[in-house]
Amino acid sequence: MKKIIYALLLPLVVVSGAVFANREIKNETSKKSIPKPSGGVPSGGVPLSTAERNAALKKWETTPDGVMFKKWEASPAGKKVYAGETKIRKHISAFTNMEAVVTSRSLPPGSRLGFGVMIRINGDDYILSFGLENNNEFEQLHRLKVNDKIIIRSHSVSHAPKYAYPIVSGEYVERDGKIIFKRAPRKGGC
Repeated sequence: MKKIIYALLLPLVVVSGAVFANREIKNETSKKSIPKPSGGVPSGGVPLSTAERNAALKKWETTPDGVMFKKWEASPAGKKVYAGETKIRKHISAFTNMEAVVTSRSLPPGSRLGFGVMIRINGDDYILSFGLENNNEFEQLHRLKVNDKIIIRSHSVSHAPKYAYPIVSGEYVERDGKIIFKRAPRKGGC
């Protein structure tokens, strides 16, 4: 009986050791990966200095993608997106309520932001993006209709040349005084 148990445990120990060793190798190689130019902390965990970050940004700006992005920033469309971001920046920083009206239940054609709706805040249009759907977490959001008045809160607003609108990350939505969506805090995050 002991021999059978040892015979079953030995392959388990060998496989576990191989999996653990493979994980260690992957962790070591990921630490050696090249840092992104826009980030402040490379995958190695040591923050880039301001000079290193600026040098990486300057280098990226000379690439075809960087040149195209700079042209978009200077274009009327880019300036409009940045102006929209500026108008709500104070609310984003303070995570305070913003009144919005749903203008469309779908995102612009070809968008790859997951689930979201189009909204208008103080006369400016925004994409309210919630990300990829998991289970039924967006069930109440699917019930929103055009012209519904909602209260939103968010920690971030972003932009991309592909979209003609600022992209607001949906973290809290309230309609008629009832919370219809509240993003759960990330596990293990800061």
